[in-house]
Amino acid sequence: MSALTIEEIPTLNNPALVVAFAGWNDAGGAATHAAQFMVQRLQARRFASLDPEEFYNFSELRPQVRLRDGLYREVTWPANEFFYSRAAPSQRSLVLGVGIEPHLKWKTYATALLDLARQCGVNLVITLGALLADVSVSRPVRVAGFSSDPALAAQLQLTPSRYEGPTGIVGVLNDTCRRVGLTSVSFWASVPHYISAAPNPKAALALIGRLESFLQFTLDTTELTTTVADFEAKVRQAVAENPNIAAYVRQIEERDLQEDLEMETAPKGNGGNGHANGKDMEEELQRFLRQRKDKKEDDE
Repeated sequence: MSALTIEEIPTLNNPALVVAFAGWNDAGGAATHAAQFMVQRLQARRFASLDPEEFYNFSELRPQVRLRDGLYREVTWPANEFFYSRAAPSQRSLVLGVGIEPHLKWKTYATALLDLARQCGVNLVITLGALLADVSVSRPVRVAGFSSDPALAAQLQLTPSRYEGPTGIVGVLNDTCRRVGLTSVSFWASVPHYISAAPNPKAALALIGRLESFLQFTLDTTELTTTVADFEAKVRQAVAENPNIAAYVRQIEERDLQEDLEMETAPKGNGGNGHANGKDMEEELQRFLRQRKDKKEDDE
């Protein structure tokens, strides 16, 4: 029995599948936030899902129970849902997938996703991801990418990644695409490692911007842009009120400026300059933000 349930096969024009997965591939919830925003903004229609039964350890990712009409409790299971939009402002229809990195049977999971892509006539798979990086929250979000198609990678001026090591479901899915001859592209946003608040709307907006440029369409992101401005203001205030964190962020900004000017790269991390390391900064900033939240609630 297939884990894939398709309620209808939509008629689509040259469709691309855009997918994001919560979990290891989704620092700050940026990738899934970007995908969910697109689903809402495009008023995309849900048409398919994956049964979570064989892919998750429910003692690690527990289902949620909710009270309905004050009468009974309903269980909501971890969801992998797929939506389509023929109204996408581009020459392509879009199939949008928002899922959760599975615990089990990654090959089966990836095969199920490509089965959905095949039935929808998809000829391009785009995966979204986000990673924690040594970057400044005040700088534009860096979005890196790679493609299984060397010609497309060259066209997009994507620098091939030399990373070797553990991977997530995004890496597995892109490798599965390569093996079956389906073109795939992956875009990754860099999220400051010392700010783990989720979702990170700034990184989500950067991913959407990269998609807009790649697929040549424009989405109304006014609402998300407003959210980003509020997010940045709160983080700037929190950073400014903590001298240690402010010093660490300045160090990153100065290093980035030197890189932009093609000068010698400033030392990363502690570097003997008296500042705490990145992990200490992350813990301190999160503690500081929690204290501000608690104080605000007390004041109210």
